[in-house]
Amino acid sequence: MLCEMDDQRLGTALRQVRIRRGLRQSDVALMARVSQSTISRIERGHFGALSIDTVRRVAAALDVRIDMVPRWRAGDLDRLLNARHSRLHELVARRFREVPGWVMRPEVSFAVYRERGVVDILAYHAGRRMLLVIELKTDIADVNELVGTVDRKRRLAVRIAGGLGWSVDSGTRVATWVIVADGATNRRRIAAHRSMLRAAFPSDGRVMAGWLRDPINPVQALSIWSDSHPRTAGADLRSVRRVVVRRGAPSYACRAPNMVRGGATGAPPGERRVRG
Repeated sequence: MLCEMDDQRLGTALRQVRIRRGLRQSDVALMARVSQSTISRIERGHFGALSIDTVRRVAAALDVRIDMVPRWRAGDLDRLLNARHSRLHELVARRFREVPGWVMRPEVSFAVYRERGVVDILAYHAGRRMLLVIELKTDIADVNELVGTVDRKRRLAVRIAGGLGWSVDSGTRVATWVIVADGATNRRRIAAHRSMLRAAFPSDGRVMAGWLRDPINPVQALSIWSDSHPRTAGADLRSVRRVVVRRGAPSYACRAPNMVRGGATGAPPGERRVRG
């Protein structure tokens, strides 16, 4: 059972777990790479100037996960986050109206064995027998959790689609697409975990523009979309090499391609774009 915790209650909980595991404060301090006095302060609920990272390290040493719950003006924060999530839903719906052959269903809840959750958008292309699991993220809090969640929904997608009455079977293939709301924080997190995300989602928005029109093979993709129109995240997931422009060539402002218009545009005269 989950319950709300203040500093004092959190400190007491960590202390009880430490005692239950037969550990001394000095043992936990060594495991978390902090001082014993820091452990004592945490257990007494005196977090003061301690960083969130320090508290998380101490909790992790005890196999305790700390989930932070932001609160703002009663339910206004939930409505704010849901509004942005809804805008992403609407953008995706508009995109699918431009490509034939797809049916889509938003907010598909599932309960397969002990696996429960919600697929933000589930789409199906009967002609290619291709399912597409779309995960919408207004904020990337935990990259490992994101990769694991998408993989879990990919594995369950055929069963979930069968529950909707779609004509799927063991031969139906599954693709995944993570769409992240644009923002400085999300871009920093994507850049910080570029290698991991690139391995999990090797394709980006440039690939998806053409793939949606003819989904021959499954893909795993990640894109960054703004609230007003989508744009590719390729620059965040690919390594970038310096581009040498010929002397005397005119300069142009580089703009990210607009996916709604069908993918990347060509480079202007005198400029050669190189991707790593």
